[in-house]
Amino acid sequence: MLSGRAKGTPKHRDGSVEAIRGLRVVRASAVKARTQTINQIKSLIITAPAAVREALRSLTTTELIRRLAAGRPGADPTDPATAVKLALKRLARRYRHLSEEIADADADLRVLIARTAPGLLALPGVGTETAGQLLVTAGDNPERLVSEASFAHLCAAAPVPASSGRTDRHRLNRGGDRQANRALHTIVLVRMRHDPRTRDYVARRTLEGLKTKDIFRCLKRFVAREVYHHVTSAFSSTPSTSPAT
Repeated sequence: MLSGRAKGTPKHRDGSVEAIRGLRVVRASAVKARTQTINQIKSLIITAPAAVREALRSLTTTELIRRLAAGRPGADPTDPATAVKLALKRLARRYRHLSEEIADADADLRVLIARTAPGLLALPGVGTETAGQLLVTAGDNPERLVSEASFAHLCAAAPVPASSGRTDRHRLNRGGDRQANRALHTIVLVRMRHDPRTRDYVARRTLEGLKTKDIFRCLKRFVAREVYHHVTSAFSSTPSTSPAT
């Protein structure tokens, strides 16, 4: 860039994808805080007095949060059991508040994503979180990516030659946007569990002797191609909001 030879086009930050990026920042921080909260709850239960620990240790997360939020710790905070119950009650309330914040963010994101790329959420295995990440990776001007191969390379889903001697093979790409690659990985996992076409493909390729990691690489490449066509077609049918040059 400093030499003036760079030819890449930067992302525009003046459209709906930028709005999606901003909301995802809030959602990500809420998810992180909620994870920390449930970890703190479980840690407190492990070190709590025996009576408290035995009453709570076998509960599922949903039931645990419900019981703690509705609990009555007592009036004497100098008692260790009462203090632990009070702390757990407050953490449970925090967990509920963060869950509501995440749900609100998901609702807003779903509306924005549906307006920006209507067909993206209809793809098998694609949810609000993965669709939002892939849109952010593509940007408000996905036309800067000249082909679906360039989008796959950006998402670290392009195969990297790793042949040696008479062995002809490829390996997973360790570069690119790791969050986008994680989104593709999640989509592939969901499809392998619930999509009949993907399960048939995995079975066929396994019989052919392909390893699981290589099957994942192939599936990520297929998903990247599919996502690219939906993203570019959505933006090509939407008038550009970028300033005229």
